[in-house]
Amino acid sequence: MRTLVAKGPQPLAPAHLRRRAAAAPPPRCHLVLLDTSGSMRRGGRLARAKGVAAWLVAQAARHGDDLGLLAFGGAGLQWLIAPGPARRAAAVRLPPLGGGGGTPLAQALAAAEPVLQRHPGAWLWLLSDGRCPGEPPAPRAAAQVVVVDHDDGPVAIGRCAAWAERWGARCVPAHQIQGERR
Repeated sequence: MRTLVAKGPQPLAPAHLRRRAAAAPPPRCHLVLLDTSGSMRRGGRLARAKGVAAWLVAQAARHGDDLGLLAFGGAGLQWLIAPGPARRAAAVRLPPLGGGGGTPLAQALAAAEPVLQRHPGAWLWLLSDGRCPGEPPAPRAAAQVVVVDHDDGPVAIGRCAAWAERWGARCVPAHQIQGERR
């Protein structure tokens, strides 16, 4: 409309064109919860989960999104990457990460909640084999929840799929995660 007003009765010329710069969408926040418990050490699950986490870091950096990565296991909770602008270089913290012990998933979800509340529209990515005691509470403040199921052993217990169904989330087998973003 502004172009037509500037043009008036004259023939259209480049000087008449009026454009508004397209506003860049705000960065999306991705919060990755990485299970580093003892059961994740079996069968290379933790190595594959770290690969998925590194891929998520790279994707978030490529899209200019924010990302935080919280590891949870026998050593407790550890922010490997504090929530903020994603940087590919941050993935170097993943290879030396070990695992073992229990699975404090409920504590990890509780620690994630304030971060999710500060970032409306945030995505929560849970990378786990689902082998933990009890029923974890559903994440409330996440706009999207993706449970990446690493329970690929000969006797899968199916907890990740059950959590996703109960939470209204998506459950994706770990081997299918590349290409799942957005």
